[in-house]
Amino acid sequence: MESTRQAKIARLLQKELSEIFRVQTAKTHGTIVSVSNVRVSPDLSIARAYLSVFPSTNAQAMVDSINRSARSIRYELAKRVRYQLRKTPELAFYVDDSLDYIENIDNLLASDHKES
Repeated sequence: MESTRQAKIARLLQKELSEIFRVQTAKTHGTIVSVSNVRVSPDLSIARAYLSVFPSTNAQAMVDSINRSARSIRYELAKRVRYQLRKTPELAFYVDDSLDYIENIDNLLASDHKES
């Protein structure tokens, strides 16, 4: 069960990471990265951010690239939240493929409906 403090910090980190990625992806035309969810560990030392990447064909490569630059992203995040948090948590980024999963289910249901 997530505490109220964890939820507040997760929302703060999601908002600030979204802004960081919005500025960064404005430079790369044709790719959109959004932060769909952030989960913070109970001791507030680790934050797992789940990213949705459009187009999803290069999602894993994009998340791998983001994970390689996690230190600089954490530094940028620390500058933004320095008055709200004492310590900025370590960041780990993962692909959020829930939209692809939903689309796959919709396609399966549509094909099943056509066969009936």
